[in-house]
Amino acid sequence: MAGNPPLSSPPISLLTAQHSTGHTHLIIGSNPLAASRATQSLSSGAKPILISPTPSEELHYTLTQYITSGQLTHLARPFESNDLFTLGRDEVDNVVDAVFITLPPKDPLVSQIATLCKKNRIPINAVDCPSLCSFSLLSTHLDGPLQIGVTTNGRGCKLASRIRREIAASLPPGLGSAVARLGDVRRRIIAEDKASSAGLLESEGLDDSVDQTSDFNKLVLEGGGNEEEQKTRRVRWLSQVCEYWPLRRLAGISEEEIVEGVLNSYQSQKPAPSSSSSTEGGGGGDKTGRVILAGSGPGHPDLLTRATYKAIQSADLILADKLVPAGVLDLIPRRTPVSIAKKFPGNADRAQEEFLEQALAGVKAGKTVLRLKQGDPFIYGRGGEEVQYFRQHGLGDRVVVLPGITSSLSAPLFAGVPPTQRDVADQVLVCTGTGKKGKAPVPPEFVESRTVVFLMALHRITGLVAELTEYLPGEEENAETKGRRKLWPVDTPCAVIERASCPDQRVIRTTLKRVAEAIEQEGSRPPGLLVVGRACEVLYTPEKGRSWLVEDGFKGLDLEFGNDFAAGALGVAGLA
Repeated sequence: MAGNPPLSSPPISLLTAQHSTGHTHLIIGSNPLAASRATQSLSSGAKPILISPTPSEELHYTLTQYITSGQLTHLARPFESNDLFTLGRDEVDNVVDAVFITLPPKDPLVSQIATLCKKNRIPINAVDCPSLCSFSLLSTHLDGPLQIGVTTNGRGCKLASRIRREIAASLPPGLGSAVARLGDVRRRIIAEDKASSAGLLESEGLDDSVDQTSDFNKLVLEGGGNEEEQKTRRVRWLSQVCEYWPLRRLAGISEEEIVEGVLNSYQSQKPAPSSSSSTEGGGGGDKTGRVILAGSGPGHPDLLTRATYKAIQSADLILADKLVPAGVLDLIPRRTPVSIAKKFPGNADRAQEEFLEQALAGVKAGKTVLRLKQGDPFIYGRGGEEVQYFRQHGLGDRVVVLPGITSSLSAPLFAGVPPTQRDVADQVLVCTGTGKKGKAPVPPEFVESRTVVFLMALHRITGLVAELTEYLPGEEENAETKGRRKLWPVDTPCAVIERASCPDQRVIRTTLKRVAEAIEQEGSRPPGLLVVGRACEVLYTPEKGRSWLVEDGFKGLDLEFGNDFAAGALGVAGLA
């Protein structure tokens, strides 16, 4: 299937999360590893049974504790084949749910039990015998409801533990508690908004194995829509919080912020109050402060200008758009109050109004307020509108605008797409895929030597492709008098570039004919943009018979890679 790894790749494990509450786990052996298996079994809610002829008083200390407390059943006798079919739950005809063998690999009983289990499709794990196992246990990190597992598929068990420790150490403290709090909010929204929210919640993240759905940024009409659509605003804001807020910010989210920022938001057409008071931070007094509009670049913190970095370090209050990446937000001093825009498609105007009011109040209180935006403030960042707003309120001389590297030109570079290339593309057009209030803008006509970069287009990719490759209603009838717009060929190369320059950057290389299908199947990883034109295949040769190719990850700005930096920064390594 398109987008899948080649069939020649070595097989890997299908990672699953087993719901084991009430299940019967059979543990065979009495060594310290048996104690570890009993602990894992109990923590998952299962009922372990230990089979070992070793007397209880001679067992491992942990096993003895579990037996004494009644948590572990000990059958002090050798294993019998019939145990597999008589010790389990009634609802599954007394067949045990899983078997853990901790005996030495050379013990003939190990092979005997494994053969019997596999014949009867009973999951089995045997220590140091990967060929006899039908499942393996991951090296796990547990923090409340948050559970992270790592496996090397038998290539290096000790290394898996090391990697797990490194991952756990990189997470902010308290993240598990935040997961629990946000989960409670989800359930509360389901209970309060019922039918309208429940379906949306089910489509926005109950399956942890996939990215966001392709309609994650589907438009909710501003101030319009039916009652059910309006109710989904809280659900969408919660989804946006989980997707865009940096983990450090999520880990520190308070009950007050959850109630005020999520549960009580969007219940009316009035902007919700911010979780950060306009009187917080430095500044103060009778003097008038200033507001700085700054671009944070495409994603990687190394792409900030020095001026913007200085502004981040010195601001009294920071108002950040939701798409400003975590790597940049992590540069903000802990003492500085931060508000993140409550924006999702269809709520942009109200969130913008709220931020402008906060900024105005901060400046009048004598603060330096930083409006931190993704990319460049004046390239689809509403920076010009904000300058007008502050001028209208008498603060025109208190506004400073700092440029940022726009993703419209840098993202193609990180994906190995040169927007201009001699004999291929001599012009670049940057345009939006979504106009004001979600309306479709006038589509650009096809010019063979043109590269077009569409921002804010992926959530309506099907409509955009149709507008580029087909005539609009009434357009063809007026062709003789107004001139016929040249349509884009459906086989025009294109590239979807998401989270450009960030570690989880993803590039989907395909054509206009297949791009909507590719996004639908691969899911959404916003923010993203679409590049269309022959330049998309200058440094990339598509595989014959393949509809699209997915490339994950980006390390081009890790300077410690030395001589590999140049190739990595261009994103061309490995392109044929």
